[in-house]
Amino acid sequence: MTVLFWDIDGTLLTTARAGVFAWEDAVRELIGREFELASTRIAGMTDFQIAERTFQALGVEADEAFLRRFVDRYGALLPSSLPRKQGSVMPNVREILERLRDRSDVRSYLLTGNTRAGAHAKLTHYNLLQYFPDGAFAEDTSDRSSIARRALALARVNGEVDEGRMFVIGDTPHDVECARSIDARTIAVATGGYTFDELEAHEPWCVLRELPTVDEFVKLIDVGASGGPSGATLGS
Repeated sequence: MTVLFWDIDGTLLTTARAGVFAWEDAVRELIGREFELASTRIAGMTDFQIAERTFQALGVEADEAFLRRFVDRYGALLPSSLPRKQGSVMPNVREILERLRDRSDVRSYLLTGNTRAGAHAKLTHYNLLQYFPDGAFAEDTSDRSSIARRALALARVNGEVDEGRMFVIGDTPHDVECARSIDARTIAVATGGYTFDELEAHEPWCVLRELPTVDEFVKLIDVGASGGPSGATLGS
């Protein structure tokens, strides 16, 4: 069985930063201050880590309960914020997911720094939710490796997992690191917050400027699952 773990922002889709509206509105509501999230490089960080950094920037001390309250409020505001920008599904994503859904030997899960509520809002808005039976999400300020371990545990609960046939698809060095933590191969795509060269410097199994066509992607994971060479030689 080939198992694919998918990041959301910058990999499956872009909200065109529409989530910034929900984030800054949550800051105003709960802290009573103005905050410009755009001034912080957040690609690859979890929602809880971004919240922690937001509070640090504002000089606000927040316990775990308030942190969760803030992140929950952001998630609640997100559905009404997403239509305020013209985001989109990334090139070839929908076609790839549609093809993979018909393969009994491939399973796709989410592995994301979004909370479950945030992921649900984004995938619902862009009509991608049906392709993912479940996933692992940000639950606290722990790094993405802890999310990766929960994603792997989930996949194992749902069936046999061949450790040589696991792939993490993401757009940041954080995705490369979390893939290594579960001995998965990373397919890194330069469609988010990091350039091709920045991703390549972290030595993922494969780095691409964007996800390829359906046939090329299927070839990529099939070659990798059969123990073939680094995907960088196939798709760079």
